[in-house]
Formats: sequence, structure tokens, C-alpha cells
Amino acid sequence: MADKRDFYDVLGIKKGASESEIKKAYRQMAKKYHPDNNPGDKSAEEKMKEVNEAYEVLSDANKRSNYDQFGHAAFEQGGAGGGGFYGGGMDFDMGDIFNMFGFGSGSTSRRNGPQRGSDIGVTIQISFEEAIFGTTKEISINVTDKCDTCNGTGAKAGTHAETCKRCNGTGQERVVQQSIFGSMTSVRTCSACGGTGKTIKDPCPTCKGKGRVKKAKKFEVNIPKGIDHGQTIRLSGKGEAGINGGSYGDLMVTVYVQPDRYFVRKGMDIYCDVPITFVQAALGDEITIKTIDGEQKYTIKPGTQPETVATIRGVGVPNLRNTAQRGNQIITLKVKIPTDLTIRQKDILKEFYNPNASDVEKKGFWDKVKEKLED
Repeated sequence: MADKRDFYDVLGIKKGASESEIKKAYRQMAKKYHPDNNPGDKSAEEKMKEVNEAYEVLSDANKRSNYDQFGHAAFEQGGAGGGGFYGGGMDFDMGDIFNMFGFGSGSTSRRNGPQRGSDIGVTIQISFEEAIFGTTKEISINVTDKCDTCNGTGAKAGTHAETCKRCNGTGQERVVQQSIFGSMTSVRTCSACGGTGKTIKDPCPTCKGKGRVKKAKKFEVNIPKGIDHGQTIRLSGKGEAGINGGSYGDLMVTVYVQPDRYFVRKGMDIYCDVPITFVQAALGDEITIKTIDGEQKYTIKPGTQPETVATIRGVGVPNLRNTAQRGNQIITLKVKIPTDLTIRQKDILKEFYNPNASDVEKKGFWDKVKEKLED
């Protein structure tokens, strides 16, 4: 056994490593050299045997103690460690061993069963108005679909796929290896059929035996009323074709709403600024306001203050689940202060402001403007 590597070197740890360090190192090495990750690699198989042997010794306190004292000789027949630990007749499944250390049971899963196709994600842009009132859009995408020539079988017309003789249709093959545990059976993807469970002698010339091809497809997407920026619409069964008779995936359409120059959406409400003149704010007026539904009349009260906020009910965003329910339009009245006043206009405004007037004489600014303009 002089040609054996040091067990600590095999696991890449120091001689004084703790139990947790040994277990962690083993997990890393086991993942690296596991047969499922290295199909057909004889070198990896040998490495896996070496890793298992090192762990078997170093994870056992008594065996580790003997190994530290006598080295590999401790486990030779008649050596200081006793009769050795190479038991015969044992049969382990690598899936069971990996389950013990939390690696899951993926190595024993059936890969040749029906597998659902992948989902596809696309984005589309719509206008602000289309998001409010809904619309219909047509999109074109490239998807992996079932081959029409062979109807997804992968076999040339007049032929058919046959059950893989190596794995008997399971998609997996069991490999028996001799290890420190004895006879150990590992399960890996069948090297003959690639896990499909079938072999094709005469592949379809269109799909080359894959059963699926890339196709350009068009879909009509119904955009519901009230959809918001970034929300996604799911079109079931419009994604990629499944494998081995599996169902189609879904098409996920994410909507991006272009901003509007006038309106801003917040939830189900629509916000906008409405400019009014200095005189309209002072005397009041009836103005026309733009809403998402069209123009509406709105009455400005005399003496309206700048930044006054008003609500026009029922002309906001429809509720996605109940389009009969709508939000409101929130308007902010922006008073435009004139910047090009004449001398007379300036004199009139100066009359409204007298810092020396008593409290009794003082009136509201807008009241004075109203009185002066009504004279």
C-alpha cells in the first residue's frame, strides 16, 4: 500500500482538522468527482474511490487514531489496526450515500419521463391611454416547438424510436464499483440514450433526432384595462414545447407603459397640473380640463389660492378585477403670475398692498383684486 496517497492530502485538509472540516471537505470532493457529474470518466471514478476511502478512515475516531499512528499499514491484513475494514458483499447506492450528507436524490430521478417546456419571457410597450382602456397587441417570437415532420418523435418518417437496450428505457444505468465499502452501485445518466430511455437509428432530417425545432410564432395578447407598468400577463401553453410528451411552458408578457406628457398615474388615480391665470384665480371662471375620457368643464371659485388641489371623480384608472370601478383625477391649479405688467397694472397692484394699514383696514389680497377689477 506504499503507493497510496496520504488521506489528509486526498481530502485537502490538515492533519489536525476538526470533524466538521473533514465532513465539509468530503462533501466538496464527493460533489466534484461524483459519477453523475463525470459520466464515463474513469479518472473521476478512481478519485471518488480514493475520497470515500479517506473519509471512511478520518471520520471514525478510532480508525483515524490508528491511521495517525501507523499510516496505511494500520489497515493491512495483520497490521496494527486489526483485520482491516474492507467488508465484502455490501451493496450501496450512491444516491443513498449522498442523501446522508444532504445532497438530495437527484441521481436516482427519472430523466426520461415527460418534462414541461420552458417558460418564455418577452416585453412589450404600450401607451398611457392603452394601459387605461386596454388594447390588443400582436407579438412575434422564436420558440422551440414540436417538429412537424416527425411529430416530435425525432425519428424519420416510417420509423420509430426504440427502447434503449442499455438502460431498458429507464434513462439511467447502474455502475458497480469496488470501494472501501465493498461493492458500491452508482446511478448515472445512460451514456447510450442520454437519459431519454430511447434510441433512434434513423433520425428525422428536420430536427436531427431531437423532436423539437425553432419556429417563428405570432400571438395575440389582450391587454386588460387598468394594467400598470411592469405587470406581467401569462399566456398558458404558449411557451416552449415539452420533452417526451411533456406539456408546453407559458409565455410571460411584461408590459412597459410609456409615460404621458400631461398625466401621471399613482395607483388608480391620475394626477395633472392645470394652469390658470392671475385674474381667473381672483375672480373665478369656468374652464375646460383635459381628462383621460376627454374634456370636462370645471368651475374655478373666486379667490382660489395657488396650488389648490381638486378632485374629478370617476375618471381615473379602471380596477383590473372590476373595470366598473375607477379612480379619480387629481388636479393641482397652478396660478401663473404675470411677468410683463404695464406701469398702470403695477400701480393698481400697489394700491392693494399698504403695509401701514390697520388690521381693520386690511383685507384679503384676492378680495382687493376682485373689488378693483369689478370697478
